[in-house]
Amino acid sequence: MEKTASAGAQTRGDGGPALLFENLVGFPGVFLASNFLGARQRMASLLDCPPDQLMETYLDKKNRAIAPVVARTAPCQEVVHSGPDLDLRRIIPVPTYHERDAGPFVTAGVCLAGRSMGIHRLMVKGPKRLGIFLANPPLSDYLADAEAKGEPLEIAVAIGVDPALMLASVVKANPDGPGKIEIAGGVAGEPVELVRALTVEVMVPARAEFIIEGRILPGVREPEGPFGENTGYYFENISPVLEVTAITHRTEPIYYSIQPWGAECDQLLTVAAGSESLGRLRQVQPKVAGLELVPGTCTFSAVLSVRGASRSEVKEVIRTYLEIDRRAKQVIVVDDDVNIQDPREVSWAVATRCQPDRDVLIVSDLAGYVIDPSAVGGKTSKIGIDATRSPGPEHDKIRVPEGAMTRAREILDHS
Repeated sequence: MEKTASAGAQTRGDGGPALLFENLVGFPGVFLASNFLGARQRMASLLDCPPDQLMETYLDKKNRAIAPVVARTAPCQEVVHSGPDLDLRRIIPVPTYHERDAGPFVTAGVCLAGRSMGIHRLMVKGPKRLGIFLANPPLSDYLADAEAKGEPLEIAVAIGVDPALMLASVVKANPDGPGKIEIAGGVAGEPVELVRALTVEVMVPARAEFIIEGRILPGVREPEGPFGENTGYYFENISPVLEVTAITHRTEPIYYSIQPWGAECDQLLTVAAGSESLGRLRQVQPKVAGLELVPGTCTFSAVLSVRGASRSEVKEVIRTYLEIDRRAKQVIVVDDDVNIQDPREVSWAVATRCQPDRDVLIVSDLAGYVIDPSAVGGKTSKIGIDATRSPGPEHDKIRVPEGAMTRAREILDHS
């Protein structure tokens, strides 16, 4: 992540501009960046594909995983902070995002332990102390294993990494397949360079902007939050505690921040979580043509398109999707003549192709997702809507003749 990326601040798209802040008060020589992947077009630039082919391209690149290599140099360790005077609050400009947040939170920290990594929120609790919310495996499993032995879990947090690595960190990697570091290499088209951390036995991205090294203390839990989560609501927890042993960074580092419940979260989750669900779904439901996660819903709501599916097959698609994605609560299924990236067309399909007493499926008493504020006693219900067309030409979608559309595009291109 280079400071020349500040040019991205002039690039606007569906998710707003990429931002680079200079002259941070109290942090001379440190920059803050955000929303580099917040627009679909910028995510498409990362994957080198058209904006409507993000998931397909990611699935292809994921299958071309590239193993990491040991770096010859370590820009992430140009400056080292350790010892009794270590105070992360004076080194890293961690923002506070919302009026009721309990304090500053690291939101784009790629947490590395064992053979895996993931983005987990971290609450600044003191000069060498972070609360860490570990709801998802494998890092939560690593901690459980360490605690069973009465040992701390050594961990490193990389901030300001290659966007390919950030994207790979939020996918669900198959334990029997390539790891997330290897997937990041496939997305980038080149191996991730790693270097050993200085105070813990963890390999870290050599070209990260900041590295926080430390140990998650065994058996220690403290209040963490409230924090404005990706659901758009505050969430607090009793969470593990990370004790910081060192901080390293580049000479003029860029601190990277993800705005919770923002456009960048939507893009990361759409490509990472959405493509994983799409790939699994197609293995058992080959008539599925595409998937789109609804922005702002924390992947709870999705739209699927199918090609040539009967109503009974659509019901099976709904059941399968709600089973394979534990976050999913609502799914709408449409035909492939509907643009699933256009909310107007999806709403049109629901309004004109769905009869609620025939086409709505509700499933009750399922395990809810941990940050879903509507779950009752940890339980949730889910809904699927069949908005596919009935057979017959009277149910065909109206179309402008292709020749007229071609002529219109030519006129626009020359105007």
